[in-house]
Amino acid sequence: MSSQSTLAELRAARRRALISIGINLALTLGKGVAGVVSGSTALLGDAIHSATDVLASTAAFIGLWVAAREHPSFPYGLYKAETVATLITSIAIIVAAYEIARQALFGANHLPDIAVALPVACISFIVTLAFGFLQLRAGRRLNSPALVADARDYLADALSTGIVLLGLLAVFFGYPLDRWAAAVVALFVFRAGSMLLLDALKDLLDASIDRETEREIIRLVEEHPRITRVKRCLSRTAGGRFIVDLDVIMRTPSHKIADQVSDHLEELIPEKFPRVVMARIRPHYQADYVICRITPVAGPEGEPTNHLAGARWFLREVIDTKHKKTIQREFMENPYWQARRKKGLLVGQWLLNLKPDEVVVSGRHDGTAMTLLQQAGVDIRKERPRSPMGNKEGNGNPLQGK
Repeated sequence: MSSQSTLAELRAARRRALISIGINLALTLGKGVAGVVSGSTALLGDAIHSATDVLASTAAFIGLWVAAREHPSFPYGLYKAETVATLITSIAIIVAAYEIARQALFGANHLPDIAVALPVACISFIVTLAFGFLQLRAGRRLNSPALVADARDYLADALSTGIVLLGLLAVFFGYPLDRWAAAVVALFVFRAGSMLLLDALKDLLDASIDRETEREIIRLVEEHPRITRVKRCLSRTAGGRFIVDLDVIMRTPSHKIADQVSDHLEELIPEKFPRVVMARIRPHYQADYVICRITPVAGPEGEPTNHLAGARWFLREVIDTKHKKTIQREFMENPYWQARRKKGLLVGQWLLNLKPDEVVVSGRHDGTAMTLLQQAGVDIRKERPRSPMGNKEGNGNPLQGK
């Protein structure tokens, strides 16, 4: 993902965080006033929960604002500012759970005024539940852990408000369950805060990314024609985003090609995995005596052709350059030679899947297929090799022109 896309996500997340602050302020005032007027212990505890949500939403907004900043002292970015906001959110929820439990156990024992408390609890429940789901969807879409934490906080608030609502309904039918409802609210809120706290601590302690995503990144890198294997993969989370560091084994003696392939992969990984904000490739390159050579030909056992994307057949040779012999030799039909659209792209991708070390062409070749091969670090031999007819397995000189 480009830095512009990341900043756009952060700006959108900040706007939602501001909306969250406004809604929480309204809920706090509404439930607080209704709790005092009606004398409902559960509704007062829920108002305290919403008050801590104001603090949590403010922390989320500050975290998102700081995450968009750049500073030379923080070369990996300030994305963990969101994690700090999540940590503050979790602590606020746990404090709210304690306060609700304290009110339930030691508060005054009297029946609340249902006419005041019940409508406020009902409206608060609908608002918190609806906005919680909207915020959760936006947080996942924008890859923002702070918004996801804020959404979970809203859902926890909706759950606690729902229990308050049930307690008030019980009071309406003559059952004094208001304080018991407050105690149950405290348990649910404490559980939600504890889970967020653990997630934030894992992120702050540089937990690795999930194994499935890591395996997919390794698979993408190892599909490159110049990569033999990924020697080591180190990854860590950064405010819901990923930083990846890979050591790879390359089949090339060239510093230039190794740097070219590394640069290409460092751009490709964030493109394919938007949550990766930084990828670093460290090449361990070495000469490989066994190479794969691709030559476009007119047909099986036919002469080399001047076409690349339009060639119907390709000769694929696996050659031992040290002992000067062909190990494997096969003719492969181009599945896209008659493609009417994006022929160069399709043929270029197909050739890269064959993992060639070099492609032999004659004359001048441009186009998408050639560009893809060159970007991948494949050696392009622009010369006319001798006919493949004389290049039987183990015979002739497969290295002519080298």
